[in-house]
Amino acid sequence: MRRLPVYGRQGKLTFRLLAVALVGQAILLSFFALAARGVAIADGRDGGRLLWLGAGLSVLALVGAGLMRSPVGITVGWLVQVLTWVSGLVVPAMFGVAVVFTALWLLLLVQGLKADELVARHEAELAAASD
Repeated sequence: MRRLPVYGRQGKLTFRLLAVALVGQAILLSFFALAARGVAIADGRDGGRLLWLGAGLSVLALVGAGLMRSPVGITVGWLVQVLTWVSGLVVPAMFGVAVVFTALWLLLLVQGLKADELVARHEAELAAASD
């Protein structure tokens, strides 16, 4: 098996799958930002900082989804995965989100790469057959 990419352009199917995963993650991250704020307020603390950090992470996930066609898109996606794990130190329930979305990220990355290889091989065979 080849190494998982951290930087560079991905195939058409791969970047689409990863962008969809990041959009879904962004939606869930925004809900967790609201939940973290609510828990902090219930504990008598100011939850504004947690809300802004969670919203920032959610926006970063959306930016990563938008940049997925560019070489830095996958790097931003990996950064979102790492920061989601780090956010579990603040809100422990985020570890569950991190497990699910990191597993989804890896699955879609591996399967997208395989699918892009199959499409490229099929197009090469069609081109060779038409010559």
